Amino acid sequence: MKQYNFFLTYALLVLIQMVICNYFHLSAYILLSILPVMVLCIPIRYSTTMALCIAFVTGLLVDLLSEGLLGINTLAIVPVAFVRKVVIQLVFGEEVFARNEDFSIEKSGLGKVSIALIIVQALFLVVYILADSAGTRPFSFNLARFAASLSAGYVVSILLVDALAPDSSRK
Repeated sequence: MKQYNFFLTYALLVLIQMVICNYFHLSAYILLSILPVMVLCIPIRYSTTMALCIAFVTGLLVDLLSEGLLGINTLAIVPVAFVRKVVIQLVFGEEVFARNEDFSIEKSGLGKVSIALIIVQALFLVVYILADSAGTRPFSFNLARFAASLSAGYVVSILLVDALAPDSSRK
C-alpha cells in the first residue's frame, strides 16, 4: 500500500510540476522546480538504474507536456537520480540502507533533510541554468538566477518532503 501511495503522490506532483512550468513564471530569475525533491524521495529500495529510468521519464513528460525546450528538464534531473543514493548515504548515513527505510524530517531532522535538498536542488539548477543559457547570458545573471531559484526551490521542496517521504512510524 505504501508503494502505491508513493507513486500516486509522485504522479500528482508531476502534474503539479507541469502546471508550475506552464502558469507560474514568477520572474526571469526564478526557476521553480520540484523535480529534484521528487527524485531524492524515490524509495531507497529502488536501484540507481530504476531511479534513472523514473527521472528520465519524469523529465521527458514535463518537457513534452509543458516546457518549450525539449530535453532540458530531462538533462537536469538525470544527474540528480544518478547521485541520489550517494547524497542519501553522505547526509543520512549508512543506517538508512542497513534498515532499508526511507528518510523523513521526523527521523533525520530538518537540518539533514535541508542539506540533502540543497545539494540536489543545486545540482539540478547548475545543469538546467547552464543548458538554458548556453553561454548567452552573463555570469552575474546566471548566479542571481541560481541563488533566487535555489531559495524558492528549497522552500517549496521542504514543504513536499513530508508528502513524499512520510514517517512510517506515525501511521
